[in-house]
Amino acid sequence: MTRRYDSVLFDFDGVLADTEPVHWACWSGILAPLGIDLTWDLYCANCIGVADLNMLQVLATLASHPVDVEALRPYYAQKKDLFRRRIAEASPCAAETIELIASLSDYRLAVVTSSNRFEVAPVLERAGISQYFGAVVFGDDVAQHKPSPEPYLLAASRLGVRRPLVVEDSVAGVASAQAAGFDVVQVNCAGDVPRMVREALG
Repeated sequence: MTRRYDSVLFDFDGVLADTEPVHWACWSGILAPLGIDLTWDLYCANCIGVADLNMLQVLATLASHPVDVEALRPYYAQKKDLFRRRIAEASPCAAETIELIASLSDYRLAVVTSSNRFEVAPVLERAGISQYFGAVVFGDDVAQHKPSPEPYLLAASRLGVRRPLVVEDSVAGVASAQAAGFDVVQVNCAGDVPRMVREALG
């Protein structure tokens, strides 16, 4: 009997790893001197599932005084450095998620993220799960980010699969997977991933 899915494609932030609070804290601290009050609710509504450079357009509109998007680019570099330091001290992958990944040996696995390699690869390595993924698509691997289907189509192509199940948390990520023609499980938080993936795979 042919299985419904031949692979599972995971988003990273908020799915494999609970990194969104770290991203938010970095952005919030870096932007505060500009009069940008980036609350958690604002971050969740506007920034999750969006590539960092695209976020600058949103962040510029939140300033107490008008800020040009180009003026924020140096702060993006500061945010990247700060995130790199903080994520090195964190363990954002839950034990249950690590166990799930190790148990999916019958499926081809990939990570599909808008984040950069330096933000993702060290976390996967430290969690001991990087070897389970046959492909990883980073934000700088594609010309168009989510909600474009390009990231998920590229991952499926690299794995050589045709029936993936996608696991996402953001509206942009879900739209990307659906535009690629793939089934999607949308989770509310990283803690939901093990149960919902097992239910979807049957």
